[in-house]
Amino acid sequence: MSRFQVKKVAVLGAGVMGAQIAAHLVNVKVPVVLFDLPAKEGPKNGIVTKAVEGLKKLKPSPLGVPEDAALIQQANYEEHMALLGECDLVIEAIAERMDWKLDLYKKIAPHLAPHAIVASNTSGLSITKLSEALPESVKPRFCGIHFFNPPRYMVLVELIDTPTTEAQVLDQLEAFVTSGLGKGVVRAHDTPNFIANRVGIAGMLATMKEVENFGLTFDVVDDLTGKKLGRASSGTFRTADVVGLDTMAHVIKTLQDNLDEKSDPFYGSFGTPPVLQKLIELGNLGQKAKAGFYKKVGRDILRFELESEEYVPAGAKADEVYGRMLKRPAAERLKLLRNAEGAQGQFLWAILRNSFHYAAVHLATIADTARDVDQAMRWGFGMKQGPFELWQEAGWLDVATMIQEDIDAGKALSKAPLPEWVFKGPVAEAGGVHTAQGSWSPRQGKFVPRRQLPVYERQHFPEKLLGEDNLPDWRKAGTTIGDTDALRTWTLDGKVLIASIQSKMHAISPDVMEGLMEAVDLAEREYEGMVIWSGDAPFSVGADLQATMPAYVVAGIAAIEGVEHELQNLMLRLRYAQVPVISAIHGMALGGGCELAVHSARRVAHMESYIGLVEVGVGLVPGAGGLTYIARRAAENAATGTGKDILPFLTEGFTAAAMAKVGTSAIESRKLGYLLESDLIVPHKDEVLFVAINEARSMAASGWRAPARRLFPVAGRSGIATIKGSLVNMRDGGFISAHDQHIATLIAEVVCGGDVDAGTLVSEEYLMALERKAFCALIEHPKTQERILGMLNTGKPVRN
Repeated sequence: MSRFQVKKVAVLGAGVMGAQIAAHLVNVKVPVVLFDLPAKEGPKNGIVTKAVEGLKKLKPSPLGVPEDAALIQQANYEEHMALLGECDLVIEAIAERMDWKLDLYKKIAPHLAPHAIVASNTSGLSITKLSEALPESVKPRFCGIHFFNPPRYMVLVELIDTPTTEAQVLDQLEAFVTSGLGKGVVRAHDTPNFIANRVGIAGMLATMKEVENFGLTFDVVDDLTGKKLGRASSGTFRTADVVGLDTMAHVIKTLQDNLDEKSDPFYGSFGTPPVLQKLIELGNLGQKAKAGFYKKVGRDILRFELESEEYVPAGAKADEVYGRMLKRPAAERLKLLRNAEGAQGQFLWAILRNSFHYAAVHLATIADTARDVDQAMRWGFGMKQGPFELWQEAGWLDVATMIQEDIDAGKALSKAPLPEWVFKGPVAEAGGVHTAQGSWSPRQGKFVPRRQLPVYERQHFPEKLLGEDNLPDWRKAGTTIGDTDALRTWTLDGKVLIASIQSKMHAISPDVMEGLMEAVDLAEREYEGMVIWSGDAPFSVGADLQATMPAYVVAGIAAIEGVEHELQNLMLRLRYAQVPVISAIHGMALGGGCELAVHSARRVAHMESYIGLVEVGVGLVPGAGGLTYIARRAAENAATGTGKDILPFLTEGFTAAAMAKVGTSAIESRKLGYLLESDLIVPHKDEVLFVAINEARSMAASGWRAPARRLFPVAGRSGIATIKGSLVNMRDGGFISAHDQHIATLIAEVVCGGDVDAGTLVSEEYLMALERKAFCALIEHPKTQERILGMLNTGKPVRN
């Protein structure tokens, strides 16, 4: 079978979703054409042009870097229909109107390439009904594709087939969406709102209903239903504001219009909540309208009050006792909540019970397996666990009995009993729906394993659900070479050594440094290459301040100077290792983590990586070779030009370090210089290790050699003087504090090479000595000590 290649994609509809889908395609280097109606006035592509320009202003940004908006090819249905024939995938993303979509399909059908897959991005319309407008030749290549908003950041994509969709088409699309776009794919049945929105919106409606029952305020509910409950930090009502209250109302209406008491026994709970109706009437549609359940006035956050139809001060928190309850083991937690006397505890039990009840009743109709439901809720609604996972962890039959007792007592939202499979047969015997054999499918009456597609062979350690004990755990997988609290060294293939930092937040402690030194020695002796990959995010948040500060208290600055020297030696050891060292980055690579990455032979980074030198936030300068790297890169870049002035090439690196700039995507990190053009950006986080191992082996097979040690020119005292002048202006203008100016001056002195003439040749060791001197001077500065203690105590930077 020939490989399905997506060389170009057409996105039809330049609205909120269509434009952002196009932006994400650009992020992952897929050529895209964005279509919309011809403008009635001005240039025919006016509607698309406005949408593309709008992408640059959105927060969070749908683009890796704003200038990549120019890569979106603009088109309209009047002039450019022939472009459709160049596209291997056509994603329709116009407004949620069945009649509009059907009319568009009739127009585009004659222009489609004979092999192209056509997919509708809809949040709930029937895919089968949509397919009826297409010619017979196109129907086998048509399906639903539901991206969650915002498409760049949300992991979930639901694929929905029709009775005429070819199985191969869905497999091909799943492979592209997974590896090419970096998404988590769930296949949903063609039922109203599919899986995530069906369960999630029903859950939000049920939550709003229980809020009324227990008389709680939105801010308290968001505090209860956010991180404390293992869900998105935005909770319930803030999430609704982000999604858009009009969007939420549309999804609710889809449920109302396409279901009834017979098809959904919870239908009585699907009425539009009065508070939602009122906010929509007022035009307060959430974040995009700057008012919804919440409204920001100056620095104050206000919440809407239905009784007065006014906004009142927000910020109330849940009772601490429930926060403590939610930290207890699952079984104990649910029993405590169910027996709680306070309204907040009873509310929490009610919404959890409702979610278990709803998911169990509808599993057979909306999904193939319980896995699809739990993955959809994890990836689409930011839940740490899906409903079935939490239920299973808390004790399957015990929780089922509590749910059924509430149903019988009339406390639940529906009288529908739990399905028979909950209490009898394989699920009851296994203690839950997820097992090593697979996840429960009521339709098939058995546990069904994960789909085995070639694309998933690239995921050595896929995200697994509770109970999937057959899936490998990276902490135990492969062949272990060494294993301490600081570092595990191991291998999957016997050819590439993997070093996994195991400290909290993968901070670089003296023990981690020692372990990495030994790992490089071992890799040089016995392996083709080495990959630094720390399993779960982050890659590394940098040097372990908590481990080093006690040394300063006991032994003074000499202890800090010694630790910094060792850390710098580690960076040089990595840079000049006799095997390629690859940093495989997922999540944050900050401070020392960034320095670890830039001194590796190559970097393989997940698209959503956050990389930067952030030491200024704690009143320090990068002290493990970060400034040396900036100076060296400036000299290397200047050597490619015709001029001799290094300063212009140094400015961006200096600014990034002095302002603690962090690349908020791998693409932006490349622009800041923390990733190079030769580095690899991987869309899917679970493929980073696979790519890094293959890169190490490829580099070794290509005869890779460590770079030669060489001297390089610096900007010298004239460069320092120029930067100092700019810093004085920034201080006098109130943009930076006097201490910020002091730190930035020290950074300038290091990256410019100190008190030497411009063009003086220096070594990395020379610049690292300047780094250590500046770092140690700041450690002893009272204002830096304030910043360090503030960060250690609160986790937030102190501005002084």
